[in-house]
Amino acid sequence: MSPDPLYVSSITSLPLIGRGKVRDIYAVDGDKLLIVTSDRLSAFDVILPDPIPGKGEVLTAVANFWFGKLAHIIPNQLTGIDPESVVKGEAERAQVRGRSLVVKRLKPLPIEAVARGYLIGSGWKDYQETGAVCGIQLPPGLRLAEQLPQPLFTPATKAEAGAHDENIDFASVEKMIGAPLAAQVRDVTLRLYREAAGHARVRGIIIADTKFEFGLDAEGRLYLIDEVLTPDSSRFWPVDQYQVGISPPSFDKQFVRDYLETLDWNKQAPAPKLPAEILAKTAAKYREALTRLTGNA
Repeated sequence: MSPDPLYVSSITSLPLIGRGKVRDIYAVDGDKLLIVTSDRLSAFDVILPDPIPGKGEVLTAVANFWFGKLAHIIPNQLTGIDPESVVKGEAERAQVRGRSLVVKRLKPLPIEAVARGYLIGSGWKDYQETGAVCGIQLPPGLRLAEQLPQPLFTPATKAEAGAHDENIDFASVEKMIGAPLAAQVRDVTLRLYREAAGHARVRGIIIADTKFEFGLDAEGRLYLIDEVLTPDSSRFWPVDQYQVGISPPSFDKQFVRDYLETLDWNKQAPAPKLPAEILAKTAAKYREALTRLTGNA
């Protein structure tokens, strides 16, 4: 992995389209994009001021693993083009090396496709208040972190940078993108989750929940895009430490969230700096997730 963290990329040979919480997006041409995964970390929808060393490379390796493993379920955004071949000069090649993808330019759907297998996070809060998650009624008496009777499709709106995603019900998705596409997204989301969760469980990781993003090509064909089943887009719990009734330790940025919860911070920008120990432990968590899931360090 690169010895120097990358907080913000500076590719001048391609037009910059935009910067997300973690990814910088450049135009390669009319039908392809370069996505550079930085070492930035966001928590509570706020970008933190300190990069996590190696994070972008871990996220890219994990996503590539899943794109390959799940390609039989749905086509994905990958083109197979080497990112180093679309930029100029060694300085730019060094920035994209190991942390970038050249992808198809697709039209993203305006929703986060969330799959939940366990009752945690905003789903737990929703259940405590309403007995349901995203309008899906659940049995009474479920406990924190309990496995759900079956995985749920619990979509959310896509928030602008600095804003919070909002959970919505399936009827809202149907209104936004039409009933046939909504049903396809739901069914594919749950199939992806079930297959990935089965693989991860054997590797000692519970995927409590995760979010997928989808896009359409000019013919209206559905593709899996963005990141897939990474520690940023998922809750990963160690099987051997899982216990109902508590929030289990995790391989994802929940470690940082838990630290931030101990601070007197209103969860608005600017975010507080992270101690070196928290940065190092978080980086180690990400690397362990990669090793467990893929078998590669």
